[in-house]
Amino acid sequence: MRRNMIRGSLAAAAALALLAACTTDIDESDDTGNGDDGTVEEGTTDTDTDEDADIDEDADTEGDTDAGDDSEWFDQAVYEEQREQLGASFEGDPDTPWLQYIDGPMTDTSEYATDEAQKVCFANASVGNPWRQTGWLTMQQQLEVLEGEGVISEMETRDASDNDDTQIADIDYFISEADCDAFIISPNSTAAMTPAVERACETGKPVVVFDRGVETDCATTFIHPVGGYGWGIDSAEFLVENLNEGDRVIALRILPGVDVLEHRWAAAERIFEENGIEAEDHFTDADPNTIQNIIEDALSTGDVHGVWMDAGDGARAAIEAFELSGADYPVMTGEDEMSFLRKWDETGLTGLAPVYSNFQWRTPLLALEMIFNGEEVPSEWVLPQEPITADDLTEHLEANESMPDGHYARFGGEDLPGYPEVWENR
Repeated sequence: MRRNMIRGSLAAAAALALLAACTTDIDESDDTGNGDDGTVEEGTTDTDTDEDADIDEDADTEGDTDAGDDSEWFDQAVYEEQREQLGASFEGDPDTPWLQYIDGPMTDTSEYATDEAQKVCFANASVGNPWRQTGWLTMQQQLEVLEGEGVISEMETRDASDNDDTQIADIDYFISEADCDAFIISPNSTAAMTPAVERACETGKPVVVFDRGVETDCATTFIHPVGGYGWGIDSAEFLVENLNEGDRVIALRILPGVDVLEHRWAAAERIFEENGIEAEDHFTDADPNTIQNIIEDALSTGDVHGVWMDAGDGARAAIEAFELSGADYPVMTGEDEMSFLRKWDETGLTGLAPVYSNFQWRTPLLALEMIFNGEEVPSEWVLPQEPITADDLTEHLEANESMPDGHYARFGGEDLPGYPEVWENR
C-alpha cells in the first residue's frame, strides 16, 4: 500500500476551516453545481493546506503544550523522503507548475480514452477557509476552459462541510445515482474516507484523489504538493540560518492533532533542537487576540528572536504585537497568504513564506483531460512546493496587488478566464 501521508497537507483544510472568519466567505450551493461562487494550510496525508483530520474541539489551546510525541508525529523515512523531494528535479514546464511532477511510477489510462465529453463528479471536503476558497475559484475557471474544449460536459459538485459522514454519502450518491464518468475526491479525513474511495475505484471509472490522501492506492492518481515535513524543513532551516545558537523562537500553531500541521511542527522542532534554538510552541486557534497575548507575554520575559508559524493566518497580529511592545521585529516565517506578504513588505522584517501549493486545484481536472486522452499520468503526482523568499516578494505583491488579504499568491490562475476579477470579487 502506498504511504499515504499526504504527504503534505491535508491539514490545510480542516485546520484552516477555522480560519474562514478571517476572510470573506464565498457563497456555495447546497448540493451540486458549478456556480461562479463557491468554496474554500496543508492523503494521509500529512495531510498539509492549506491545509484535515478529526479535531478535538475541547483541546486546550492556551500556552505551551505538547500535542504528541515524536513517535506519534515524526516519521524519519517520510521526513527524509520529503527533504529529497524539496530539491528534486520536476518533470514538465516550470511555467506551468500545476502540471509538473517528480519522475516515478505511471498509470496506464488507455482504457479510459474517449472522444466524448465526460461528466465529472467532485466530492469536496469543504470550502470553509481562505486556502480552499482560493483553490475552488481556480478550479471553476479551469473547468470552464475544459467544458469549452469539449473535454468535460459538466462537473457535479457536493461539499461535505468538513463532515466525514456527509462526504461518504456524497460519494455513494455519485456512485449509485449521478451517472458519473469520473470522480475527483478531496478527502475530509484519511481513514474514514478510505472505504468510500475504494467503492468509487470499484466502479472501474477513473478516480482522482487530491490534496489529502487515503489509506489505499486504488486511485488512478493521487495529487499533492511535497508535504508537511517539507514545510517544516523549509521554515525551520530558514530560521536557523538567520539566528544564532541559543536564540529564542516562539512557534504559533493553529490546532493540535491535525496530521499535516503536526508534521510541519515535528520537522521544525527536530531542526531547532539539532541547532540549539530554544523554541516554545503555543496553540492559537488562529485567534488574533490569542496570538498577540502570547507574543506580548513572551516579550515580557525576554527577547524573542524568531517566530515560526504553521500557517500564515494571524501573522499580522503577531507582527503587530512586536510593534505594540516596542520590540525589534523577529525573523519570521508565515505563508503565501497576502496578509502576511503585505505586512512582511511593510515592516522590512527578515521573512519567508512557505507554500502549500494552492495551484494544485487545477491539476485534478487537467489530469482527467490526460486520462480521457488515454495518456499516462503519475500514480502519485507530487507537485512542486517552493517558498516565497525576499528575492521574489515584490514580484508576488505586484502580481496580486488587487487581491484580498485572504488570497494565496501561488494560486496559479493568471492564465485562466475571469482573471483577475473572479478572485478579486470573491
